[in-house]
Amino acid sequence: MKKTPTYVALAAVAAGFAGTAAADTLAAKTQFGRNEIRLYAEPLAYEVLRDGVPVVPKTPIGIMLDGTCRKDAKFLGATERAVESTMQTPVYKKASVDLSARFARADFGDFAVSLAARADGVAWRFELNKAATVTAEGAAITVPEGARCWFNRNSLGNWGCEESMPEFTDMATLPNDPKKTYYLPFAYTTGGKTVVVTETDLHDYPIWNFKEVQQNASGARMLPEMERAPKATERVGGWGKVRGLQTGGRWVRVTSHEDFLVQATGPRTLPWRVFVLADSPAKLCEADIVYALATPAAEGSDFSWVKPGKVAWDWWNCFDNRRVPANGGCNTKTYERFIDFAAKSGVEYVIFDEGWSESLNIWKFHKDVDVLHLLEYAKQRNVGIILWMAWAQVYGDEEHVASHFAKLGVKGFKVDFMDRGDAEVATFLEKFASVCAKHRMLLDYHGAYRPVGLNRTYPNILNYEGIHGLEQMKWAPANKDMAMNDVACFFLRLTAGPMDYTPGAMNNLPYGKYTAGEGHRYPGSVGTRCHQMAMMALYEAYLQMLCDSPTSYEQNEECFRFMAGVPVTWNATVGLGGCPETMAAAARKAKDGSWYAAGLCTKKPRAYEIDTSFLGGGDWTAEIFRDAPDANEHPTHYIHETKNVKSGDKVPVPMSVGGGFIVKFTRR
Repeated sequence: MKKTPTYVALAAVAAGFAGTAAADTLAAKTQFGRNEIRLYAEPLAYEVLRDGVPVVPKTPIGIMLDGTCRKDAKFLGATERAVESTMQTPVYKKASVDLSARFARADFGDFAVSLAARADGVAWRFELNKAATVTAEGAAITVPEGARCWFNRNSLGNWGCEESMPEFTDMATLPNDPKKTYYLPFAYTTGGKTVVVTETDLHDYPIWNFKEVQQNASGARMLPEMERAPKATERVGGWGKVRGLQTGGRWVRVTSHEDFLVQATGPRTLPWRVFVLADSPAKLCEADIVYALATPAAEGSDFSWVKPGKVAWDWWNCFDNRRVPANGGCNTKTYERFIDFAAKSGVEYVIFDEGWSESLNIWKFHKDVDVLHLLEYAKQRNVGIILWMAWAQVYGDEEHVASHFAKLGVKGFKVDFMDRGDAEVATFLEKFASVCAKHRMLLDYHGAYRPVGLNRTYPNILNYEGIHGLEQMKWAPANKDMAMNDVACFFLRLTAGPMDYTPGAMNNLPYGKYTAGEGHRYPGSVGTRCHQMAMMALYEAYLQMLCDSPTSYEQNEECFRFMAGVPVTWNATVGLGGCPETMAAAARKAKDGSWYAAGLCTKKPRAYEIDTSFLGGGDWTAEIFRDAPDANEHPTHYIHETKNVKSGDKVPVPMSVGGGFIVKFTRR
């Protein structure tokens, strides 16, 4: 089908400011420590500063309501407020989050613009004061002159499938490809300061991307692209070969679009346009602004039942195909094997991926998989079962699906193949989270765009995909630079929130020698064993998939036992070093008081030392997994050692090609 480019209307809203001659009028500004955001009126524009220096030069914005562009609306007044509070988090990378912020709201009659400033960044958003049709939103950004940029792009129209490899370039050479879409988070460094552009508190609204790049005297202006509301859809089964399904299917594809983004029936807010600000890329992992500005869980709601944890996963390793004698693939005996393995190793969940039901029909179990028996089998062993499903099988039937499978004893769902970024998908993600919360069920939104704050509203959402993850190694070429991808996504994608990367491969191969083998049945990873192990602490995933098979883990018990013991939620997070083009390292404090430090690098080996000042004093025992001296040629080789250290000591952890390290510090 032919799609009319959405960005055309949006570009008109944003670009139209350039010819406006009206004098600038300061409407509102808000500061918090070193960070400041300013809003101007007549015409509308904003500016972001850190330490008084613009990191987002003055950029025109606007909104089109009921077909009328409101870029020159008259400023009617502003209100300000301050928040000074802290919240305890149910499921997060920190035990508590400082909510302290300064807010300002500029009124323009039928709409307003709100500003927020925090110690970790700033944000702005449009708010509607009455019912209106949002035809377009001119949420542009300007990347300043001389900035170094880090980003991901997808093919035009793939708004919600964010699984591409990262790219790096200078501001002056940002690609302006009509066939590509920039998606968020988008990061850059300018004048020694780091900025990540993303969004939060998105409800019933399309996600924010960028399309056209306009070079000007201020830098590179990036114009927004947002998917218009669906007018008609169809369910698509198989891999696009079977159309016209009324139920089931794999995707719900849009066949035609409306000429607007959303229709608001009354006053409402639009998403926060967020700018995470830090002195270095290493400190981005400490930011909380995406979580802090999101809508909190409903007052009086109880999410104490939510149990984060690790998951033994079947699909990536082809149902433990390395087992001898072979177990015959997806069947009852295979799943008993996975459940026994999880129970023995303390892994909280087993996922039944595609195959537990008849093809794309969750209402009929596969003849070889006795799901009811397996649910009872797992219950007796204190292992939870999570079911995979394509979203077309649940969309429009959310309450029925959640209530039915909750009664059977299922603990949650992995929902896949949304692959869209319009308001209809956003509404589904929130609705299903709500009904699953009512029935005390967990969610992993695979095949979905990056987090946009909904996991604060519904803490039962434990993970999102929106990442070029390890699943891609099932069909990867030998020269794919996954180590670069792995490093960059720590600073880019992970800044938005937890990601379903699915780490933990034990079949580790050198660059140039990788093959998934025999029809993708024996996948692995490029780079070292310690690179894979590091992801367990470095990457946030409150429902962390263990991608490899029980047999592979039993054959590598020393590494697996350590990985299985790494927590998935934390009391504190500290960035240690790196940038998207070199390496990533961070430390996280566990709820028992121990600390984990982990890092990984690109294809370039690195001599790295962990500065243990984050330990805060005292004597500690460090259990270390690091690359062996010959790990360049033999990536499965590692050194496992124990050392006594004092807080502030430097612990050397040299990294090989595509290498890494992970260390557990326990107080002596």
